[in-house]
Amino acid sequence: MPDFRIIDAGEAKLRCAIEGAGPLVILVHGFPESWFSWRHQIGPIAAAGFTACALDVRGYGGSDKPEPVEAYSMAHLTADVAGVARALQPDRPAILIGHDWGAPIVWNTALTRPEQVAAVAGLSVPYSGVPTRPFTEIFDTLYTKKDRFFYQAWFQKVGPPEAEAEADVRGFLRKFYYWICGERPEGERVMKPAGAPLLEGLVDPDPFPAWLTPADLDYYVGEFERSGFRGPISRYRNHERDFEWLQAFKGRKIDQPSLLIGGDRDPAFNGFGRIADPGALMGDHVSDLRGVHVLPGCGHWTQQERPAEVTRLLLDWLKGL
Repeated sequence: MPDFRIIDAGEAKLRCAIEGAGPLVILVHGFPESWFSWRHQIGPIAAAGFTACALDVRGYGGSDKPEPVEAYSMAHLTADVAGVARALQPDRPAILIGHDWGAPIVWNTALTRPEQVAAVAGLSVPYSGVPTRPFTEIFDTLYTKKDRFFYQAWFQKVGPPEAEAEADVRGFLRKFYYWICGERPEGERVMKPAGAPLLEGLVDPDPFPAWLTPADLDYYVGEFERSGFRGPISRYRNHERDFEWLQAFKGRKIDQPSLLIGGDRDPAFNGFGRIADPGALMGDHVSDLRGVHVLPGCGHWTQQERPAEVTRLLLDWLKGL
């Protein structure tokens, strides 16, 4: 097991799982996960000569859980990552790796605080530049106004989404994880009207895919039964704040060495349709993209569904920096 430390990041105190010695690599998870989503990568990264630090994002696990929705804006979350980097390695910039929401967090940390970031990798979510409009406007046009369900629209209202998830944490996680994993059959789609609850129509598989063992699920369940879902879901309630904050960085590129890994069955990686060339999508916004890897048959939970392959790709990239 890694060493657990509470790191004062300035605005918040974050629980970090740390192993190894050498250049600092900070691993940032997504929703609904924890430091534990990097359990397969921490040891190998440390063994390769790095300090691996997998943090609990604020609102999760052992980290601070502020109440206000605005506490979960991108400005605050990037400040947290930068604060951990300064605390653990004040004399040189850190390497950042993020998955799901963790990917936008590390992309935007690299964009807005370039002096603190030596290199950056994103799993599941490509970097597409400073937004030209809030994401709420996009899903409102494509889904809500057409009376089609979209999970991020469901997350906007404070209260009902948390109540749904917390009523049966194990059932929520099983259904949510399976919903966007690679093992879900291609034709198994859930069509429902806007305003429907998230879990309506979602499948609880039996057995669950082997990439998440019963013991793994037990760990996640324990974390969320203690921490709740208000902080994690509030990340989705900050699209307008994120848009306004990022406008100050229009025209700036990510110049650090970068890497992208995704699964061809991951809806977050493919956006609202299959992306023919993710590297080309990022080309106008990053200047040193050193690899784009699309894993066949892999769903959303990239580093957990394909741990050996993702670990190898990350290590090859890290050793080449």
